[in-house]
This record gives sequence, C-alpha cells and structure tokens, in this order.
Amino acid sequence: VGLVKSVLGPGAQRQQMPNSSSISEFLLLALADTRQLQLLHFWLLLGIYLAALLGNGLISTAVACHHRLHSPMDFFLLNLALLDLGCISTTLPKAMANALWDTRDISYAGCAAQTFLFVFLISAEYCILTIMSYDRYVAICKPLHYGTLMDSRACATMAAAAWATGILYSLLHTANTFSTPLCHGNAVDQFFCETAQILKLSCSGFYLREFGFTVFSVLIFFACFIFIVVSYVQIFRAVLRMPCEQGRHKAFSTCLPHLAVVSLFVSTGMVAYLKPPSVSTPPLDLVVSFLYSVVPPAVNPLIYSMRNQVLKDALRKLFGDLLLRHQ
Repeated sequence: VGLVKSVLGPGAQRQQMPNSSSISEFLLLALADTRQLQLLHFWLLLGIYLAALLGNGLISTAVACHHRLHSPMDFFLLNLALLDLGCISTTLPKAMANALWDTRDISYAGCAAQTFLFVFLISAEYCILTIMSYDRYVAICKPLHYGTLMDSRACATMAAAAWATGILYSLLHTANTFSTPLCHGNAVDQFFCETAQILKLSCSGFYLREFGFTVFSVLIFFACFIFIVVSYVQIFRAVLRMPCEQGRHKAFSTCLPHLAVVSLFVSTGMVAYLKPPSVSTPPLDLVVSFLYSVVPPAVNPLIYSMRNQVLKDALRKLFGDLLLRHQ
C-alpha cells in the first residue's frame, strides 16, 4: 500500500478522499499540459485582465469625475463597471498564478470565498442590468416623470437593493453548496471554483437538495429576463411612434449598448447553465465558462464607450489630463 501511495503521489491521494470533512484543498483544471502552452495562457489571460482593468477603471473614473456623466444611467454604469472589475478579479488572478507557477491547488476556504464572490458579483450585475432596462423604459416611455421616478435617492436605493440581493443570494448559495458532503474527490473540472462543478463532487442524495435551489434560481433569472424583454417591447413601441427620425435615432443609441450587454450576459449564461448534460465535456465547459465569466467584463466598457459620445469626450479629456501631467 505504501508503494502504491508513493507511486500515485499526493495529488492522486487527494482525489480519493471519501468525504468533504477531510478535504483541505481543491484541484482546479489545468489549462494546458505543456509548459509552453501554460505560459501562453498566462500572457493571454494577463492581457485580457489588464484590458478589463483599464476599460472598467477608465469608465469608473470618468463617471465619478466628469460633471456631465451624473445621470441615472451613468450612475448604474459606474456600478456595472465596479461589478465587472470585481468579477474578473475573482477568477483570473488565481488562474494566471496557476498557469505561471504550474500549480492547480486552491484551499478549501479560498474556493468557498471565490464561489461566494463570483456568485455575488454575477447576481448583483444581473440585477443592475435589470434596473438599467427600467431606467431606459422610464426615460423613453415616461419622460415627464423621469426626474421624479429616477431621482438620486431612488437610484441609490435600487443600486443598494441590487448589491444586497447579490450578497444574500450568494450567502445562501455558497452555504448550501459547501454544506453538501463530497464523495467524489476534490478535482474541479474548471479553472475556478464554479458551483456546478463542485456539486458534481457531492454525494448523490444531497444533489437533489441543490436541485431545488437551482430551480428557484432559474425562476428568478427568467423573471428578470421577462422584465427586461417587456421593458424593451414597450421601449421599441414608443420609439417607433416617434414622428422625428432624429429622436428615434437618439433613443435607439441610448438603448443599444445596454441591449448588447444584456444579450451577451444572458446568452453566455444560458449556454453555461442550460445546456444539456449529454453535451457537457470539460473542454466545452471550460470554453463556455470563459465566455460568461471573462468576456463580458472585458467587452462591456468597449460596448458602452462606442455609442456614448459624452463618455468618449470624458475619456478623451481624462487621457489628455493624464498626458499633460506626465509631460
């Protein structure tokens, strides 16, 4: 037995652990088998991470400092940028460290913290996107009441509710996940601690308990999705009734960035969590998780800055001020 243990090594011993009480760490999925590919993945992830930090950081700074970017939509855009920064910072740094140092392990507490933060940030971001659709609905369909319905106090209350909802949901989700006994080792088939992959390690009898919570989550997801769809149906009806073509163009230009971000967020999330189990494979799961956890935070700043002239002017002024200070 001792000879077998020495041949298999500590990684294999950890994967044979019978229950969660003896697990002190998890093994994340290796992005590559060769050292050259690992370093290539590190530099690729580093480039994406720096681009996301730069884009979301510039938007946050511009909205916070520029006096023309203090509308309710800009306030929610600031919240979205902060959530994107947190989301991509929860997953990529550990993946980059593992690729750089050729490691796979993450502590049990670290895995729980990563799961909590990721679920919290994703949930709060979805709530913010739902609120932003309501903001566009009020701005276009009820313009005379916009100042009353979307005043600073109402915006702060809605943003606080979105963050609080994310925290509460993540607490329940994380507690439910990590209270489930694990009977299938500690190897997670993902580059971060994703709830679905951790639950695959759970004992079969306890998986049904999480299934009920998942159904509840899907119902909430679709409730928000239906709210967004209904809001945009009303928006498009109101826009198409506008007599002035310039007014229609302006209304569409304020909605298209948000609609593009929502479409990217919802489509990648649906592919990740609603795809049939029969087509689920580690490489496919890795690609899909990358699409919904990394791509939106990196692309969202580009989407919003393309159609927002005031934001582009603020970013140019911000860049100009930075260049002047370094001259």
